[in-house]
Amino acid sequence: MTHIPLPGSDHPRQPSRLTAVLCLLTLAWLLTVGSALAESFDLTTSDIAEINQAFNAGALTSEQLVRLCLARIQAYDDAGPKLHAVLMLNPQALQRAKALDAERKSQGPRSLLHGIPVVLKDNIDTADMPTTAGSFMLEGSIPPDDAFLVRQLRQAGAVILAKVNLSEFASGDAMSSLGGPTYNPHDTTRTPSGSSGGTGAAVAAAYAPLGLGTDTGGSVRGPSAANGIVGLKPTHGLLSRDGIIPLALSFDTAGPMARSVYDVAAALGVLTGVDPADEATQKSQGRSHKDYTKHLDEGALKGARIGVARDFMGSDPEVDWIVEASLERMKGAGATVVDVNLPKWLLESRGEFYRTIRYREFRAQIADYLATLGPDYPKTLSELVQRSVTLTSRRSDGVMPNPLRWRLLKREDESGSLDDYDYLAVRDHALPLIRGIIEGMMNSEQLEAIVYPTSPRRPSRVDRDPNPASAPGSSGSAVILANLTGFPDLIVPAGFTGRGLPVSLSFLGTSFSEPRLLALGYAFEKLTKAHRLPSSTPPLAGEQFSY
Repeated sequence: MTHIPLPGSDHPRQPSRLTAVLCLLTLAWLLTVGSALAESFDLTTSDIAEINQAFNAGALTSEQLVRLCLARIQAYDDAGPKLHAVLMLNPQALQRAKALDAERKSQGPRSLLHGIPVVLKDNIDTADMPTTAGSFMLEGSIPPDDAFLVRQLRQAGAVILAKVNLSEFASGDAMSSLGGPTYNPHDTTRTPSGSSGGTGAAVAAAYAPLGLGTDTGGSVRGPSAANGIVGLKPTHGLLSRDGIIPLALSFDTAGPMARSVYDVAAALGVLTGVDPADEATQKSQGRSHKDYTKHLDEGALKGARIGVARDFMGSDPEVDWIVEASLERMKGAGATVVDVNLPKWLLESRGEFYRTIRYREFRAQIADYLATLGPDYPKTLSELVQRSVTLTSRRSDGVMPNPLRWRLLKREDESGSLDDYDYLAVRDHALPLIRGIIEGMMNSEQLEAIVYPTSPRRPSRVDRDPNPASAPGSSGSAVILANLTGFPDLIVPAGFTGRGLPVSLSFLGTSFSEPRLLALGYAFEKLTKAHRLPSSTPPLAGEQFSY
């Protein structure tokens, strides 16, 4: 560039020091603005909305996302901490992702879940992969067709990534004879809880953005709390149970599990629908939604009335501290918080009511499921008990005995029938009474939800000696109240103990109040921001980028 000298000067004009400083400030501002405008993707933190944003921008494909998820499974399930969350990978997952990428380009996405990897608890039928309930007694069993919810996921464009470990036949400790024990990624000396422990650990470790569990007595909610993720036990009848190995149909439901309330809401809309094969879904006619994300409201706590079930506190001072801090945060956001107390008779009898239904229904209903399987598999609970005694030591392929669950199989088989007077009395009188008590309490106090610590204690150690006197429904948690009533219960991370173990808060509502519970949970999530990636499963190379 030619410099023009000033009149009376022999030298070209030089920029002033002030001009140079202004230029540098302008450049810095432009860089800052450009950085702020750039979008970013992080496999371990991005929700489904952010994943879709990356899809739409062409910065990410479903195939790439599936490969990233498979790399985490290889790094942390097969190696590293060896969480033992995955039982089987879907060999068609990458092919499915590629096809969905091509479809997105030519036709657009089918739904919010188009191209999203999902892991399934292995008591949910898949026609192209075995469904085993984690038991060597159902090893290799291919069901006749997909469960209704699996068909819904596939039709929405989801990628079924894997079948994951569980408490055998969805009851007991977080282990199975086929998959062994699953470990908590936040602390591998601790349990991920059951029975959807594989789903909880897999979602927490970011093996997939979304997972599906099942809940009969807290089996979605315990693992959601123990692994520090979001989970929903929906209203009984909101989701079909067709193609799910039954535990007790009076209580059984599936439920989505994810890292955020948004993702649970996105999944729920895809999963709902009246299913002719499950008459319970008739209850949801006109009361379900296809888009629950539109109900999410960051300001939902303002003016809300929230009950606190303090009957379920006092077992762990660190858990209680997190709960009290959470209540203060909700008050600060404009909520009114009032204490509620359940009747003493309900607190003392809820476990007995639960077991009276659960044991007898499993004995009767598991036979209906087993009848759909091939001739080489047991056909009754008694035959399962007989088959269990054939395995008393670990096989060379890692399959191992599960004595605690198999002892419970025997107790279930000896429990009685669906014609027993006590079963009929609980089903026809006690369960409606419990629903009436809790619904009446909420209506009387004008409550939108009752909150309580999902688990009153931090996750227990995996090497603890078992308590032979323990039985399903006997814990100090309130979770079985949602099963006894059929009411929905949303679990949201609230914080961590001093040693980094997750603590969660439950939001219990009345029938089909999911839109309001999700709104309250979303507002609470935005206040606390309590989700953390487990220390044993840190980010891998290539999982974070800007675009």
